[in-house]
Amino acid sequence: MIYRHFIAPPRAFTQFSHDLIRHPRLSSDAVRLLTWQLSLPPGTRESLSRTAERARIGGCAFTRAKRQLKDEGFVHERRLQGAGGLWVTQQLVSNVPLSEAEALKLLAQMPVGPAGTITTERVAPPQLAPGRRSPAVGEPTPPPTDGHPPQNHEGNTSNQPPKPPEADAQSPQPDGDSKPHLPAARALVDTFPALSPDLRHIPRAMRPELTKLTARWLAAGHPPTAVRTHILRGLPDDGTPVHRPGGLLRHLLSDVPPPPPPASPVPAHRLVTTTPAHPDQQQQPPGSRLSPRLAGARECAGDHVQPLLFRPVGDETRCPRCR
Repeated sequence: MIYRHFIAPPRAFTQFSHDLIRHPRLSSDAVRLLTWQLSLPPGTRESLSRTAERARIGGCAFTRAKRQLKDEGFVHERRLQGAGGLWVTQQLVSNVPLSEAEALKLLAQMPVGPAGTITTERVAPPQLAPGRRSPAVGEPTPPPTDGHPPQNHEGNTSNQPPKPPEADAQSPQPDGDSKPHLPAARALVDTFPALSPDLRHIPRAMRPELTKLTARWLAAGHPPTAVRTHILRGLPDDGTPVHRPGGLLRHLLSDVPPPPPPASPVPAHRLVTTTPAHPDQQQQPPGSRLSPRLAGARECAGDHVQPLLFRPVGDETRCPRCR
């Protein structure tokens, strides 16, 4: 038997609806992220990512929590051009689910912050009725499976809110540097479904957009193996199913980090120029010779996420799978 004893706090408290705390489709991280934001003083400009950092919510958990809050209507987000033509991000957090029209009406009243910043507003609009959404009781409703978006483009296969009128100008467009990489990017996107079972059902209509995003990575100097490794690291590692792989890939590829600096060349006086005992053995610098068990092995010159050693029969440079 459980006994509950409540002592009302004398100050610094926030009232939350039981429907919010017991929401069947919000994880504990999502509820903590939302209640933390709603408990901040009015006028506080703290982004959702900063709140997740203070609440010690990791990157993958924050991505899932934010996606759940967006799907349920507690968080809305849009990007627009500020002063000087630079893009800013506006985030809206509410204590009740809001429809897209209600959120856009409130976002239009928000002041635009400095370029490159994220402005977050918290509202508790009692005058607005909650949008038409599933009630926060009963069994969870399974999300629709990914597929071709409707012809009227009212459906959204990503994890982002519906695009505002100026969203057509925000869609990724290949610049002059990334256009030559479009064929290689298109071939790389075709390999994404094979990386994980969570990525098997990428909507075909989203592949041109993913190709443009991938081309930006290639143009920045990232090899295909780095792009695949970045995607694999962004997938949920706790068994959470990915219902919208296209939106997850768009989120993972939207920001292009700077490529790693090139490795420093080995000084000439440290190079070993001795002839190997066998023509199939590669020359190794001192201190990094292969063990006797791997004698005669060679690193495959094909495209692998991790280095792959194989034992050649003749003078081939690729493993049997790459050949």
